[in-house]
Amino acid sequence: MPPASWIYDAHLGGERQIQRTMLELLNQLDGFDSKGDVKVILATNRIESLDPALLRPGRIDRKIEFPLPDIKTRRRIFQIHTSRMTLADDVNLEEFVMTKDEFSGADIKAICTGAGLLALRERHMKVTHADFKKAKEKVMYKKKEGVPEGLYM
Repeated sequence: MPPASWIYDAHLGGERQIQRTMLELLNQLDGFDSKGDVKVILATNRIESLDPALLRPGRIDRKIEFPLPDIKTRRRIFQIHTSRMTLADDVNLEEFVMTKDEFSGADIKAICTGAGLLALRERHMKVTHADFKKAKEKVMYKKKEGVPEGLYM
């Protein structure tokens, strides 16, 4: 087991790296000419954790929120990500479309990808409803555990 001082130093090293990266980002943003053709697009799932200096006027001028997909959009996302899958007759995607769980587009993709991988591991010829249920459980577990979105495997 590493000594406590090593863990503490590693944590501080990580914090210092975050601070250096943030300072460099702020310097770069301040260096752009406002009349230039450079557009910077940033994306985050946790806007509340951003440094307030980054959000002040003149740096990040517009915030665009993308809400979770509605039922029609969820249905379409499932269709897109299952279009090349061979689905078993028991698959009922409407169960997942109509769920009360709040799925992002990335969550839906992770469910479909996970279901496909489960079917491959089990050597099924078709992706079953049980594969989708297991994949959904895994995605929901990862969301509750705070794993960054997109890292479901």
